[in-house]
Amino acid sequence: MSGEIELLFLGSGDAFGSGGRFQTCFYLRGLREGLMIDCGASSLIAMKRNGLNPSEIGWIVLTHLHGDHFGGLPFLILDEKFRRRTLPLVIAGPPGIAGRVQAAMEVFFPGSWGIARRFALDFIELAEAVPTQVGLATVIPFAVCHPSGAPSYALRIQYGEKVVAYSGDTEWAENLVSVAQGADLFLCEAYSFEKRIPYHLDYKTLAGERNRLKCRRLILTHLNEDLLQRLMDLNVEVAEEGQLVVL
Repeated sequence: MSGEIELLFLGSGDAFGSGGRFQTCFYLRGLREGLMIDCGASSLIAMKRNGLNPSEIGWIVLTHLHGDHFGGLPFLILDEKFRRRTLPLVIAGPPGIAGRVQAAMEVFFPGSWGIARRFALDFIELAEAVPTQVGLATVIPFAVCHPSGAPSYALRIQYGEKVVAYSGDTEWAENLVSVAQGADLFLCEAYSFEKRIPYHLDYKTLAGERNRLKCRRLILTHLNEDLLQRLMDLNVEVAEEGQLVVL
């Protein structure tokens, strides 16, 4: 490791595997401890394909509680039990996060929540606009428009001397301007090219607001088939699976 702050794209697709992409999952690293951002249902596969040891991940932060953003946790938690992990795992997310993870584990693998583990599993509830320490990162959640059974957030993450901002899933929300302000990297959903889909952001709307996003670098993620078929029409970076971005 060079000591540089890096972000690894483990998954940049939508909920339905468009383009054969994995569901949302990013890994921020470079300091003593890294930070995983979202953990969609396919994320454990993506970690192993990219040579990332799940047992080294100590901190995870979630934008919202849809399966393509947190559904990988039951698989990760069980895999780590069977690996005889001892490193504590801390998961930060919207209010209700612990109950939703427990419910997901019991639906997928009945009885799995109560099985003894060698590692501590702890949860942090993120409150809107309240800076919260998550490992070596400071995370500020911003409310966005995306119903998920709990508050849905965009995140502004201070990690070392770098700031990574992430829209999560949302239709256009004024909070995105504050989230992106001065960020070294802004990861932003562009679900479709121009079709307005409720609670999601399309490229045309984002392009119309681009001058208000005062970030140093913008990369699109959470891409559906419509957008993937029109990549040549874009004038902005698009995430790629396995891509490593140096900040």
